[in-house]
Amino acid sequence: MRTRIKELREECGLTQEALAKEVDVTRQTILFMEKGKYNPSLRLAYRIAQVFKRPIEEVFSFEDEADM
Repeated sequence: MRTRIKELREECGLTQEALAKEVDVTRQTILFMEKGKYNPSLRLAYRIAQVFKRPIEEVFSFEDEADM
């Protein structure tokens, strides 16, 4: 899974810690998602998309990097 979390977070001026508090996870969870090492639950993905006021599909992509 690819993610635009880091890009969108920086556009919004949020730190990893601030985003983590908004969606009720640890900063490490945000870090691992940004690095592509953790796939969020649908519920968490939805909460993150809501913070950025974007559809889930604009934040997360389910295609592998090898497919690109």
